[in-house]
Amino acid sequence: MSQIFHRSTNTLSRATIFGAVFVVAALGWVAMEVQRSPYITYAGVRKPQPVPFSHQHHVTGLGIDCRYCHTSVETSSFAGIPPTKTCMNCHSQIWTNAQLLEPVRTSYKTGESLQWTRVNQLPDFVYFNHSIHINKGVGCNTCHGPVDLMPYMYQQESLQMEWCLGCHRAAQKNLRPRDQVFNMRYQPPSGATPVVVDGHSYTDQEELGLALIKKYNVRSVKDITNCSTCHR
Repeated sequence: MSQIFHRSTNTLSRATIFGAVFVVAALGWVAMEVQRSPYITYAGVRKPQPVPFSHQHHVTGLGIDCRYCHTSVETSSFAGIPPTKTCMNCHSQIWTNAQLLEPVRTSYKTGESLQWTRVNQLPDFVYFNHSIHINKGVGCNTCHGPVDLMPYMYQQESLQMEWCLGCHRAAQKNLRPRDQVFNMRYQPPSGATPVVVDGHSYTDQEELGLALIKKYNVRSVKDITNCSTCHR
């Protein structure tokens, strides 16, 4: 019986299968990169707001503390969006006729809340508690980035699970004394700028972080990386 396929068919088949493996791997890599990109995560994307509120102006320029507007951040899972009355505490006295603040004045007169666009938005199936992180010594800018330098607010990090786990698996790298949580210009300890806690001077972040884990009773890595910690 004569041979149906040419002898080169075997070589061609092996090369095709071998090449398909690389194609599938390449497609998987592309998919993961797209999943991590700002197109999906919105990291670095400035979203439109009803009023062009500048954190840079209010925090750095005027020295307003985060908690003046985000009043529940130390005691609640949600940082809180300030009511219009908070804005009018100042703007009933200054910039009273500024056109860009007309939506604020209208909201105050009508009682209808401004429809702010959430910048740092987690999926509904993720539970996140601001107060826990703050009371364990996680600074605002650890997650939100240099908010005090943002003329228009944007999401600094991807907020994806791998990013959260990176911190949970090595919490000591990001902890700071509680009295420095709202300090947007806080610097980790070094030989030039030590951090003093309970009379002890720390010049290394790892050492400081491990001490704060014990002081603030931070749960073990096994506990804080358990699925049920965030997915409830």
